[in-house]
Amino acid sequence: MRMGEGVEWGLHCCLTLAWLDSDQPVPTARLAAWFDLPPAYLTKRLQALVRAGILSSTPGSKGGFRLGRRPEKITLMDVVAAIEGPDDVFRCTEIRQRADGGGAIAREFRQPCGIATAMRKAELAWRRELAGQTVADLMASAPGGAADRTRRHYARMTG
Repeated sequence: MRMGEGVEWGLHCCLTLAWLDSDQPVPTARLAAWFDLPPAYLTKRLQALVRAGILSSTPGSKGGFRLGRRPEKITLMDVVAAIEGPDDVFRCTEIRQRADGGGAIAREFRQPCGIATAMRKAELAWRRELAGQTVADLMASAPGGAADRTRRHYARMTG
């Protein structure tokens, strides 16, 4: 399984917006410059977070993004699902039923495939772990001066 880089970008932007804790929206161009990311692609990822209610956006020349809800109400799974979509990572297509020969009988297919069951169990554990961690948890586990450095850096960018 591999998540797209948009998940990393979205999480870092959420963390940055949480530390800035501003009533003023942060322009995409500033976030893109901050992380050296392509603005157009970043905007698409941030719009996905807006559609999920994680961020709010303000259009126009003085517009940008800010958190749509408190950091403790945004889970890592919320961000992953907003950017990657809600679909299961593993999709069982029941190829065992198309196997050539082997003498399998119909009643063997009444129960879910053991592979599908194992993969679903692993995915649920992964989803539970991400759903149990919030942006506030990321803030709490960051190095001591990270929030202040973020605010100082942003002040230099806007000043």
